Amino acid sequence: MAFSTIAVSALNTPAVWVSLCSRAAPLVSTGVCLAPFPTVANIVKLRSVGSLPLMPYSSMVVNSFVWVVYGIMKNEVKIWSPNAFGLLMSSYYCMQYRRFVPKKASNLPGTLSQHVRYGFLLMTLTVLMATQLSKGIATDLVGKLAVVLCVILFISPLSTLKTVIATKSAKSIPLPFTLACMMNCFLWSIAGIFEMKDFNVYFPNLLGLSSAIAQFVLIMLYGDGSKRGTALPL
Repeated sequence: MAFSTIAVSALNTPAVWVSLCSRAAPLVSTGVCLAPFPTVANIVKLRSVGSLPLMPYSSMVVNSFVWVVYGIMKNEVKIWSPNAFGLLMSSYYCMQYRRFVPKKASNLPGTLSQHVRYGFLLMTLTVLMATQLSKGIATDLVGKLAVVLCVILFISPLSTLKTVIATKSAKSIPLPFTLACMMNCFLWSIAGIFEMKDFNVYFPNLLGLSSAIAQFVLIMLYGDGSKRGTALPL
């Protein structure tokens, strides 16, 4: 009885919850990396990308790469390890997307070649900053670049916002990715604010949490558009 009381009291301590969130964040990040898998598997099955944008997957590649570099520079395994896995998975997603996207598609947004070109440019810039500048300056600049890319990754499904509202269908917003991002951003926000005290960690995740909630609301409102006015079941 006494042990149970102590255990409950410990769980009621804010520091314990912060620690749990910090430990869970890398694991949930792995879930975020796997979340697009059903969507990509469906692309392979249908042999078509449909109206799905490339941005969530291409930005995930660059975002993961930059965070791996930032995590290594900060000597923070909780940051670089899940992002190394994310880099592997996002590269696979882009490869599959490339197989089935029309060669002249220009609404990804942009074209496939533009995604490749700008992605390579940003990754090269990251390596140059990390190797050519002093560690303090390089860490700060790479961290700020990581923040910008992280925000782009989290809001990228909203690139089809105009289409969602016009067609009253949220089919182009992947639900698994949205739910995983919501949980992931919440945990990293807690860890970033209360444990790491790192602006580069908590700021983009707070924005990402807001973005994920907005996307989820759109999915609940419009569903897949198969029945106008009928949202997805809760």
